[in-house]
Formats: sequence, C-alpha cells, structure tokens
Amino acid sequence: MRLNSIIPNFKAETTQGPIDFYEWQGKSWVVLFSHPADFTPVCTTELGRIAVHQPYFIKRNTKLLAHSVDKLKDHVDWVNDIKSYCKDIPGAFPYPIIADHDRKLAVQLDMIDEKSKDDPETALTVRALYIISPDHRLRLSMQYPQSTGRNVDEILRVIDSLQLVDRRPEIATPANWVPGEKVMILPTVKDEDIPKLFPGGVDRVAMPSGKVYVRTTTNY
Repeated sequence: MRLNSIIPNFKAETTQGPIDFYEWQGKSWVVLFSHPADFTPVCTTELGRIAVHQPYFIKRNTKLLAHSVDKLKDHVDWVNDIKSYCKDIPGAFPYPIIADHDRKLAVQLDMIDEKSKDDPETALTVRALYIISPDHRLRLSMQYPQSTGRNVDEILRVIDSLQLVDRRPEIATPANWVPGEKVMILPTVKDEDIPKLFPGGVDRVAMPSGKVYVRTTTNY
C-alpha cells in the first residue's frame, strides 16, 4: 500500500471479540502489525515486547492491533505462551490479535511475501507494520522479513515524529532524532517567516556549496 492511501474499513475476529475497524479506531492512531505465525520464537518476542510497551503507545493516543493468518483458537492459546515468556507484561494481554485464517485481509493490505503469495500452504504474512492516523490514512509502512524482529523503540520514535510534524508542518525530523533534539526547518519556509514561526531562534549551518538549506531549531 502507498503512503497516505486510505486503509479501507474491515470487520475481523480478534482475541478481544469482533471489531469494525473504523469504529474500533475511533479518533486514535493505530499500529497495525502482522506476524508470520503463532508459536514461533521471533514473533513471541515481538508481540511480548510490544505488549510491555503498551503504556507508551497509550500516552501517544495510539492503539495496537496485531494480525496473522492463524486461527483464533491458536491466537488464544499462544497468548499464554507470550505472557509466560515475557513475564513483565502487566495483567491481561493488552491488545487484540486478528485471526485472518482465510488471508483476505492480508491480501487486501498487501502483507504477503511475493515469493509465496500464490501458494495457500506457504502464504504467510511478512512482518508488516502500518501506522495509521485518525483519518484512516497510512502514514508509515515498514516491512521486515521473517528472520528479523522489529524494534519497539523505533516504532515509538516514528510515531513521535509523525505526530510532531502534524502539529508543526514547517519542520521535519532528521536521522536518529528523538524528542527534544533539534529538528530541521523545511526549505519551503521563507526566512522572513522564521521569527514568527520560531521566536526562540534557529541555527543556520554553513555549507561548502554556499547554499543555506540546513536550518535547525529546538523551539518546537
């Protein structure tokens, strides 16, 4: 799926009961993420660590929604294994897991590996992760192979970036940025508008080319 495309509404069975996606999302951001299969080691670590970090997602007005092509009963049984392995998950498992055993949603959302997409026996979902804004738009997409687990801190970091630039569309976040560090002012922002937009001031970085296009600020 392309960035800024609308995630279509869908109905699904989950470990927390049936959902209508738009109704369930409400006015929240959503991290919708697929995993290849239940009862597998890397997936167990991923869903466990994401569960442990759920309070940080709540702080960012973000709901979590997992997905795979396994059956609902497998999800329910596997959750017990996840909680046993990740012993620091507080209370009940905190987010729903979609049971998409007929693969309809996985195909619709382009979560199947190209090599196995036509073979129902091997057409497992990749580690796709979609960050969806409250207007149902796909704002960020990551796809990892089965062999590589995702980094929860990076998921939180990109949510911070997306939400910040929604509030301050004059800026962008640089490589390795985390909240509180310098941001970049977009080249489209005119110098005469800087004092009004950034009254705390900006730093201009001299370049060998003589072009002034790197302007930074912590005033956001």
